[in-house]
Amino acid sequence: MSLSVQFYTMLAMIAMGSFFGGTLDTYNRFLQRRKRKRWVVFVHDVLFWLCQSLLLFYVLFLVNAGEVRFYIFIALLCGFAAYQALFKNGYLKLLEWCIQAARRIGRFTAGMFRLLVFRPAKGFVLLLFALFLGAGRLLYTIVKMMVKMVIWILKTGLKPFSVLGVFLWRINPLRASFERFFKKTAGLWKTIQNKFIKLKNRIGRFFKR
Repeated sequence: MSLSVQFYTMLAMIAMGSFFGGTLDTYNRFLQRRKRKRWVVFVHDVLFWLCQSLLLFYVLFLVNAGEVRFYIFIALLCGFAAYQALFKNGYLKLLEWCIQAARRIGRFTAGMFRLLVFRPAKGFVLLLFALFLGAGRLLYTIVKMMVKMVIWILKTGLKPFSVLGVFLWRINPLRASFERFFKKTAGLWKTIQNKFIKLKNRIGRFFKR
């Protein structure tokens, strides 16, 4: 490995150490360990360290074809220490500002969506529903009035015929015969019912003995 490659490797590892410090603070800020369950924290930690290791090896592979030397770990520690001493406070303030700005932008976007999209759409749907409901009520009222009008016309038009029919029935010589027939039929049916009731009572008394 040439001196230039070693120099670039040192610079890359120092940068990766500082980058690791920033990603670690970012990860802890979003993870919020105290609010998470232990198994959730464990899974996230494993994934975080795995991603960091893969990224570190990828950068090392690009710089010196993946050769591992002892000074690489020293460079990582130097970069991490430099981040902790020089950049951590400023980065945390910047990170918190970005988070708050993202929250404000999200709330503003949600409010604008409710104001410009959701509420007009809701009002439009309610208006359509009210129009359909009003049209249905109007149609029901019209149909009801038409039915009443047709019934009134039929009653008015058929009233003379009903009067004529009653008059013809009264003067019909066969009316008395029909009345006697219906009376006899009603009497016969009543007699059959009485006999059936008597038979039922006798059978009931027989089984009660």
